Amino acid sequence: MIVDDAKFMRALIKKALEDAGFEVVGEADTGESAIRIFKEVKPDIVTLDIVMPDKSGIDVLKEILSISPNTKVIMISAMGQTDMISEALSIGAKDYVVKPFQPQTLVDVIKRVLEQ
Repeated sequence: MIVDDAKFMRALIKKALEDAGFEVVGEADTGESAIRIFKEVKPDIVTLDIVMPDKSGIDVLKEILSISPNTKVIMISAMGQTDMISEALSIGAKDYVVKPFQPQTLVDVIKRVLEQ
């Protein structure tokens, strides 16, 4: 599942994942819709933007992990958000990718997280 408020970023992530053979079961552009869709599709892994307009990625991460503690979440952040990345990792995010990124970098991180 992909959570990002930017449509172009969701499209970029989706293409990278589908090209690597992954199935994208849901997309959300806000924190509220992310929680609703997460409950519906129950994904194995979530890419989660840290900064969104209605609810922070940190808050969404907490909610996702309270619903499903074993869900693997990879944070997607802009440069300069190291404090929020550290917080997300301490809460339970499995890894992170910094924007801008190469599609293969994201795929490599997802594969590594799935192997854990």
